[in-house]
Amino acid sequence: MKFSVPEMSCGHCTAAIEQAVKAADPTADIACDLPSRSVEVTSQLSAEAIAKTLSDAGYEATLTA
Repeated sequence: MKFSVPEMSCGHCTAAIEQAVKAADPTADIACDLPSRSVEVTSQLSAEAIAKTLSDAGYEATLTA
């Protein structure tokens, strides 16, 4: 699942996103790409659950693929 996260702008943001997703699913694989402000997540959780996790961490996310 790939999400657009427009407010992700620095290393602190990527760390916060990774920590939030790992808290929800410790087995998730997360790849943050700052230049494109996107996050790719491989998880057993649904896209909606990941989007809510990101939102709860303070980052609005839109599923792109």
